[in-house]
Amino acid sequence: METAGDVRLDKWLWAARIFKTRTQAAEACRAGHVKCEGTPLKPAHNVRPGMVLTVQQGDITRTLRVLGCLERRVGAAVARQYVEDLTPPEEYQKRRAPEFQPLLLRPKGMGRPTKKQRRQLRGLLPDA
Repeated sequence: METAGDVRLDKWLWAARIFKTRTQAAEACRAGHVKCEGTPLKPAHNVRPGMVLTVQQGDITRTLRVLGCLERRVGAAVARQYVEDLTPPEEYQKRRAPEFQPLLLRPKGMGRPTKKQRRQLRGLLPDA
């Protein structure tokens, strides 16, 4: 693991594959979506192993522990060695919930579901 030295926060978030681009990582930091112990961090903040970060991505809040410093973007399998995901499973379920809510609760008189809606329903409901 590349643990020697500190790395910029935006660079680490990008290298550890938390965000797709470094620009997105920097914008999330500037917007206050990345925090450490409740304190918003700037993109240039140095990341050290052992830090616990809270990252707001859409409607879920991810809690991540830094296990090592990365300067370059690496493959997903390697990136997992540098991050420990402490996010409770309930947070990830929040992401799926609104996805199928409108499909299950159809207003009366709306008619039959379309073919696309039926496929979406079939993919979301457990096999019977």
